Amino acid sequence: MEKDESINVLGSALQPCSTDPLTGFFRDGACNTCAADQGSHTVCAVMTAEFLAYSKYVGNDLSTPRPEYQFPGLKPGDSWCLCAARFLQAVDEGCAPKVNLAGTHLRALDLVPLSILEAHAAR
Repeated sequence: MEKDESINVLGSALQPCSTDPLTGFFRDGACNTCAADQGSHTVCAVMTAEFLAYSKYVGNDLSTPRPEYQFPGLKPGDSWCLCAARFLQAVDEGCAPKVNLAGTHLRALDLVPLSILEAHAAR
């Protein structure tokens, strides 16, 4: 699997999203992507309690530890490479997490308009 160029939505070098917990499609700490990443794990999202509850409700429990996958479970304040479609769904439901734009891959724009990402930017 060859990674797409590591460029963020701001047009500069993609910044790390999280190494604790370790995130990304490639588990390299960044929201890098490639053609095999069908979920487009490209949005560097900062978790909130509201979003974690929502994600669990819609069938993607990100808060429960899964030691068999070396997954500690996420808590509010953790950053995570989120699927672009899930982020957009959360926007529509009014519970989207904040976004680290420097850590969000350019390919997120295939699904999410920049204006929406900017409206949810972590300050």
